[in-house]
Formats: sequence, structure tokens, C-alpha cells
Amino acid sequence: MSKKILVITGDAGESYETLYALHRFQEAGYVAHIAAPSKRRLHLVIHDFEPGWDTYKESPGYKVASDLTFEDVDVNNYDAILLLGGRAPEYLRHNQTLIGLVQAFDQAEKWIFSICHGIQILIAAGLSSGKQLTCYEHIRFEVESTGGTFCEVEAVRDGHIVSAQTWESHPDFYRLVFECLNS
Repeated sequence: MSKKILVITGDAGESYETLYALHRFQEAGYVAHIAAPSKRRLHLVIHDFEPGWDTYKESPGYKVASDLTFEDVDVNNYDAILLLGGRAPEYLRHNQTLIGLVQAFDQAEKWIFSICHGIQILIAAGLSSGKQLTCYEHIRFEVESTGGTFCEVEAVRDGHIVSAQTWESHPDFYRLVFECLNS
């Protein structure tokens, strides 16, 4: 039976992270479902780095349909959860249904994968304390102020949690993700 991965995003989720995850899981023969606050086409964004900018810039990205809402999710139906980046996590981290789902994945010791700003959801779920984590460098303060240790590597695994810095970390991140899923 195929492993099932729950992919978390919403409006302003990172376009490349979303599509890369979907395609990579499908390529490996897994089932990936996108969960969001509502079931509809989501407006994704592209974060990129531009010479002369001190931070990333945001542009409109592709659109993708969510398969189900957070309320529709049964944690027992999934082997892992993936918390994507972009700007979506800044508001998704306030969704108590989503926070409960992430905590349920943790309590069941299922895989929790986080990339870039997705770490904001993991932090809001209270799962960063005592963990070795990485994320976009400007979220380092949030990781460290909640008791986590920020690692200056592209991707890191701590127990059943794997985190990565940005979409530029995909090769290192997905090597770890698939090591975990295939173990």
C-alpha cells in the first residue's frame, strides 16, 4: 500500500516548494494530499532573491487545488505531514485545528517535515524546544527563543522531525525525507 503524505499550505504558500513536493512524492509512488483552511484553488507565491534586496521578494506563483480542509483530515490515514513555507505559515500557525493535527502527528511519532517558513507552524504547535532545527535564516530567532537549536545546514533530522532552510535545500531535504519514509 502506498504511503500517504499530508501537505500543508494555503494562500501565499511557496509555489515551487508545493509543486516540487507533489511531483516528488508522486514520482516515488506515494499519495500526497494538500490540506488547507478551505477546499479550493489556492493562490501560491514565488519567493526569490534579487540583487540589491536585503531579503527575498514575492511574486505571484502557480495555483494549486487543495484536496481537503484541516477539519477533514484523519491523522490515522497519513504516514507523514509536510509543512511548507511561503507566507502562508504566518497565518496558518494561528489555526487551532492545524496545530492540533501537527501535535497529533507528533504524539503518534509520525514523520513531521518542515521547510523554510513552515517551521512557524511547528513552533506554534510547541514542538521546537530541545530540537535541532533549520529554516529560513531570518526565522532563527523564533527557533532559538522557543528552546530550539538553529543548525546552519541545508537540512537536519532530529528524531521524527526533518527540517530544511529553503527551496534551495531540496536536494538535502528530500534525501532525508525519503530515507525516513523508506526506513
